[in-house]
Amino acid sequence: FPLHVSPVAREDGWESESENKLDGETASDSESKSEFGGSPPVPTSDDTPEVLNRALSNLSSRWKNWWVRGILTLAMITFFFIIIYLGPMVLMTIVMCVQIKCFHEIITIGYNVYHSYDLPWFRTLSWYFLLCVNYFFHGETVTDYFFTLVQREEPLRILSKYHRFISFALYLTGFCMFVLSLVKKHYRLQFYMVWLDRGWFIVPISCVICNDIMAYMFGFFFGRTPLIKLSPKKTWEGFIGGFFATVLFGLLLSYVMSGYRCFTCPVEFNNDTNSFTVDCEPSELFQLQEYNIPLVLQSVVGWKTVRMYPFQIHSIALSTFASLIGPFGGFFASGFKRAFKIKDFANTIPGHGGIMDRFDCQYLMATFVNVYIASFIRGPNPSKLIQQFLTLRPDQQLHIFNTLKAHLVDKGVLVGSEDA
Repeated sequence: FPLHVSPVAREDGWESESENKLDGETASDSESKSEFGGSPPVPTSDDTPEVLNRALSNLSSRWKNWWVRGILTLAMITFFFIIIYLGPMVLMTIVMCVQIKCFHEIITIGYNVYHSYDLPWFRTLSWYFLLCVNYFFHGETVTDYFFTLVQREEPLRILSKYHRFISFALYLTGFCMFVLSLVKKHYRLQFYMVWLDRGWFIVPISCVICNDIMAYMFGFFFGRTPLIKLSPKKTWEGFIGGFFATVLFGLLLSYVMSGYRCFTCPVEFNNDTNSFTVDCEPSELFQLQEYNIPLVLQSVVGWKTVRMYPFQIHSIALSTFASLIGPFGGFFASGFKRAFKIKDFANTIPGHGGIMDRFDCQYLMATFVNVYIASFIRGPNPSKLIQQFLTLRPDQQLHIFNTLKAHLVDKGVLVGSEDA
């Protein structure tokens, strides 16, 4: 999809005092500039509110930036929990808005660089493919949540039944539009721009936020050893400190959340009340269990067993990924932004940059969580099977009923008619 690039991040946090600027232009930068032409965008600057500017006017730029980032970070965390409190519909709407804003920031960068080529349909195709992707991925999810409503309305039933065919038709339309938009002498450039990418919500997001904050704190106060040349502000002290703090935070947060049904039960749509409900018997993942401590650690901690939620064990995997692999989204971002000679994707959030600058690692984390759940957690969904069963013809339903009954009789779960 035109300029639909992978998640990228801003270059902040994990600072060492000696590093305060972007590197100079490298050979690869010059090569990129000659390849695509055009003047690179002017680095963006943060529009710090005048109230904060006056309150922090006596501080050095380093400490002023620290306070601005800290205040707005707390504001964003508060906003995040307000969204969770307001329920699933608000959450889904905000996620969609964040996705659109991130995409807009990336498209703006691309347009600033490539507009001199007068490429037809550049932004139109980009937004069109974003629409296609969202229709494909969200269409089936909406059908699952609002199954009864979808089956009640004829137009919705048709859209649900032929969802994948419609999605493919939309993609083919965009594909043909892209081919028709190709401009002589710029074929190579345009094909460079075609990039195909694309309790389990709060904990991963919170782990990324915690790692970002703690890595910044450790780097700000203790950072001395540069971590990677691509991003000179990042230090080993921030990287390691962020890792241990994030794993500990993940264990504590998952323990607290496992005790509340509002965090452990799936959100389901109640067709009788036309509202979402959260009420269930928590699964084994969210029930305390006893685990044997390895012999090597028994002499250290003085315990033979420990009681914890299974979800806490999974939280270790999530927090480890968030702190060790997640930051590579930031490393990728540093290279991406250097290639376009910009500091931030936008100046939406003072002290932080654009929305994309704050959600770089979240995209990478979301992909990992989806793969992790599909591989190690999610099993067959009985409610979805029943929904599909109810859409079959009566003769098909009867055939499945008889087959299932015979299977359960063979297993000894049901008593056969002869035995009765």
